[in-house]
Amino acid sequence: MAETTTDVARGEASEGRTTAGVDTDALFEQSEIAADYVEGLLDILDTDGDIDELVKDDRPIVEVVGEGLNQLVGPGGATLEALQELTRLAVFRKTGEHSRLMLDIGGFRSSRRAELQALAKKVADEVAQYGNPVRLDPMNAFERKCVHDVINARKDVASESEGTEPDRRVIVSPA
Repeated sequence: MAETTTDVARGEASEGRTTAGVDTDALFEQSEIAADYVEGLLDILDTDGDIDELVKDDRPIVEVVGEGLNQLVGPGGATLEALQELTRLAVFRKTGEHSRLMLDIGGFRSSRRAELQALAKKVADEVAQYGNPVRLDPMNAFERKCVHDVINARKDVASESEGTEPDRRVIVSPA
């Protein structure tokens, strides 16, 4: 069944300390609640997976690693998005606070982040060279943020989101 481990950073960041006004203990509490919830789901589904909980960039993260987790990711990460929302609701029920928790299963988000960073760089280079804005396909919030982060690191291009969910997209234009 599922195994839970806590990232070693907890020992370093714990003891009631805050980073940039963020209570790291509260974030670790959120990741623990989320990990327990995900572990329960894995048990119900009779699916094996190791669960790692950590806090990175002032955000609680739960990662599930193992074989045969694709059904929990779903097409284009749709199932993963739904599971993340359910997990955030579980955290909210226990803490009474909204969570920015990120759930990653089978490394899907890290792989997708790398793909989107490459796409954003390619589009940014194209926009900078030719001067024509580019409208990307609709993306979820995580995907849009990955693109915006790459674009915002550059001075020659800019990005903005337009539209409403689920058709919200990024537009990259010359700065």
